[in-house]
Amino acid sequence: MKKMIFPVITILGALTASYRAEAQHPDSLPVSHDTVQFSYPPQKSGLSAVSDQRFHTTVAGIAVPVAMIGYGVLALHNPTLRDLNSTTRAELKEDHPQFHTHIDNYLQYAPVAAVYALNAFGIHGQHNLRDRTIILGISAVLTASSVELVKRGTHQERPDGSDNLSFPSGHTATAFAAAEFLRQEYKDVSPWYGVGGYLAATTTGALRMYNNKHWLSDVVAGAGFGILSTKAAYWMYPLIQRKLFKAPAQHADKVVMPYYNPEFHSAGLSFIFFPR
Repeated sequence: MKKMIFPVITILGALTASYRAEAQHPDSLPVSHDTVQFSYPPQKSGLSAVSDQRFHTTVAGIAVPVAMIGYGVLALHNPTLRDLNSTTRAELKEDHPQFHTHIDNYLQYAPVAAVYALNAFGIHGQHNLRDRTIILGISAVLTASSVELVKRGTHQERPDGSDNLSFPSGHTATAFAAAEFLRQEYKDVSPWYGVGGYLAATTTGALRMYNNKHWLSDVVAGAGFGILSTKAAYWMYPLIQRKLFKAPAQHADKVVMPYYNPEFHSAGLSFIFFPR
């Protein structure tokens, strides 16, 4: 269990740094050398309020997930980090040789379910149903496509030898993309919602190692891919919204979104309908 301290500290460290860097409201922060701000033109007729919002992050908010991905890439060929992968796996197997669970298949989606459950119970987040669903769709496409592309390019063998699609962990990427989505939507309500989401994501990554499906570096890199994908979705959405929605938002009751399913390697377009 001692080897588990490293991934937990690394992953939760990303959460801590992100919260510390983005704790204040974007409009209250001055632009400085360590702040990256993305702002878009003032709201025009026919656009919903989200177009007038500024998605704010800091260098730390980007550097941590990038460092996670970099660690995973470096571990593909670095003997010291590969040894850490092996010793971590050996210790987990020694402590729990017969461990196996399917909980990670469902836990990865828990933060997303929490966003919609909270809204159903009257605890509203940053965006309305349509906007948050589109942002989630963009994040899912970015996460799945980037993970699948890297898996096919690296051919890293899984710890159990079942295939060569180990790097990075798709389950972990999905879980952390969902956790960052929950954090972004409810960070102005309470930071503890985001903490809960990140704990669920961290548990998902740990279970992937306990199930002997991923190396430590796969999980760390997967977390980085997931966090960055959701951040990118929030950056992209105001621009995409201006391109897609020409009519007033209250009259737009359907949306066309791309989807990608890495399990069946299928892609296409989906139609989402919203009540007027």
